[in-house]
Amino acid sequence: MKHPSALLLLTMVALGISTQNVLAQEVNVYSYRKPQLIKPMFEAFTAKTGVKVNAVFAQKGMLERLKSEGRNSPADLVFTTDIGRLSDFKNAALTQSVQSDIINAQVPDNLRDPDNHWFGLTSRARIIVAAKDRVADGEITTYEDLADPEWNGRVCTRSGKHAYNVALISMMMAVHGDEKAETWLNGVKSNLARKPEGNDRGQVKAIKEGVCDLAVINHYYMFQMISDKEQKPWADAVRVIFPNQQDRGTHMNISGMAMARYAPNPDNARMLMEFLASDQAQGMYAEVNGEYPVKQSIVLTGYLQSLGAFKRDNLALDKVATNRAEASKMVDRVAYNE
Repeated sequence: MKHPSALLLLTMVALGISTQNVLAQEVNVYSYRKPQLIKPMFEAFTAKTGVKVNAVFAQKGMLERLKSEGRNSPADLVFTTDIGRLSDFKNAALTQSVQSDIINAQVPDNLRDPDNHWFGLTSRARIIVAAKDRVADGEITTYEDLADPEWNGRVCTRSGKHAYNVALISMMMAVHGDEKAETWLNGVKSNLARKPEGNDRGQVKAIKEGVCDLAVINHYYMFQMISDKEQKPWADAVRVIFPNQQDRGTHMNISGMAMARYAPNPDNARMLMEFLASDQAQGMYAEVNGEYPVKQSIVLTGYLQSLGAFKRDNLALDKVATNRAEASKMVDRVAYNE
């Protein structure tokens, strides 16, 4: 059996990567993603290459930390949980362009930055969940329907300022224009059963408790709840709806990665990026986290397979990111959270 260092060198040669930084045999990741969600992929990468992954988890403040560290930052890669944060890092000049035919072949155009500063790793469907016993199958089919007066007092959401909802509003702006999107958001607000609060799982719990009949969440929370003894009854109480299947498809956000501007181990960082875009890692993301691979040809199993195929919105996420600032202002104008 070859020594891990020899395996690493062979892998790097095969990928056309310089061996300049191989002696470090490490790569440093700043991550908004919880450690347990990415650790299995990092361990598989290390087993394959011999390169150790050092990961630092933070719920907030990462952008400010990179700014303050400047050229002395140890960060090679940044992992985030939505398009908004990826865009923020690029706009703050804290990332660099990565040229990789391997990544480009795996990640669709609409899920990566036009300048190759960020790349999607997984896709998150922003689904509607409906009370099985109070909402008939087919009664609601689009995001637009959430503003229909029929649902007055029957909708729950988390804060309109949360990144996932800001991205959804940004998508509606891209599709319908600012004026119609604001009319829609006002309509959704009018239909709220309560002031926006809690997280995505909390909305499903509220449906179970009869507080509301509809909510908008990321699909993988359903995956997580069905394996939790306390939360499984919440998940069992709702029906999953992939909106807008008769037109543009369901809105997809991403978790993603970017190389830090002053990455001290850029070769190892690019190799990790390429591994995470590979079929092996993409399959692991689906199996371990219940997230959709960005590469749609990956065979799905378990819960994701049970949800079936659906049409995905192919709107370029850089356009969604462009609308974010205005979308956040829109939330304030309609006093959504009040």
